[in-house]
Amino acid sequence: MKDKPQKRYSEETAVSGLKKRILFVDDDPGIRDIVAVILSRAGYELEVKEDGTDILKNKFILPDLFLIDKQLSGINGLDLCRHLKQRKATSHIPVIMISASPDIAILSKQAGADTYIEKPFNVHHFLTVISSCINPVDSHVVI
Repeated sequence: MKDKPQKRYSEETAVSGLKKRILFVDDDPGIRDIVAVILSRAGYELEVKEDGTDILKNKFILPDLFLIDKQLSGINGLDLCRHLKQRKATSHIPVIMISASPDIAILSKQAGADTYIEKPFNVHHFLTVISSCINPVDSHVVI
């Protein structure tokens, strides 16, 4: 039997204002470093993986968002996205694909990703996309 990802939140901790957690997968150390700086300065808690091995083995703490590079060593990032979206424990967690591929919009949609970010990216746009996935506005709320 496969291990289950560790849950991070209970009802009490969800209300306590913990930092939002992002699991970022990219095999390029330079990109990992840059993204880590950007996200930590923006106030996110970050778990970084260089490939999808731990995710496939469920060796991670459930994040609020997955940020996955399309071109990974070992498993393709799109296949990793499909894996996450097919599992009950992770299917509800937003996945953002990140790539320099000109067809990332179509490929990420086909893989089940919630959205995508094209490389190179503008930092403001990058953070806006991440924020909109982690903190979606409930359009059904009436004030």
